[in-house]
Amino acid sequence: MSRVGRKPITIPPGVDVKIDDGVIYVKKDKTELNQKLHPLVNVEINDNIIQVSKVNDRKESKSLQGLMRSLINNMVTGVNEPFSKTLEIQGTGYRAQLNGDVLNLTLGLSHPVDIKAPEGIIFEVPSPNKVVVKGADKQLVGETAANIRSRRVPDPYKGKGIKYDYEVLRLKEGKTGAS
Repeated sequence: MSRVGRKPITIPPGVDVKIDDGVIYVKKDKTELNQKLHPLVNVEINDNIIQVSKVNDRKESKSLQGLMRSLINNMVTGVNEPFSKTLEIQGTGYRAQLNGDVLNLTLGLSHPVDIKAPEGIIFEVPSPNKVVVKGADKQLVGETAANIRSRRVPDPYKGKGIKYDYEVLRLKEGKTGAS
């Protein structure tokens, strides 16, 4: 039996969860997420507790039990308190600006890079060299942050580029003969 899958999920106050026609809906205030349920998994809601169980004892069903439990838990957590990823921009002249819901990046290219926030994502720019990506959908937050980072991956020699705040760069040595 899946260790992750058998843990119950408690529903915090103010969060509304319902299952309708093979889809689970999680809602709080204006934020709503939904996820299609796999047929090899049963989901039951009793007394503000969500329980995920498998239909049979096949390996695929066991795997999907843990997966569905994690996805539902991330939905409940995300609508209650949004997920966030922080990116740092390093390099001379590299900076970020926010124009409405469009992130404008100056990354040493011949043109500025504009990234429009997908629906459900909020950009924050606390300083010109920091970008915070926030949202209720954990997968979308990570994907958007990775998309921003891919615009200028950190250089292994000088460290210039966009990196996650927790990322540690190991800089390479340059040529030994160059002065």
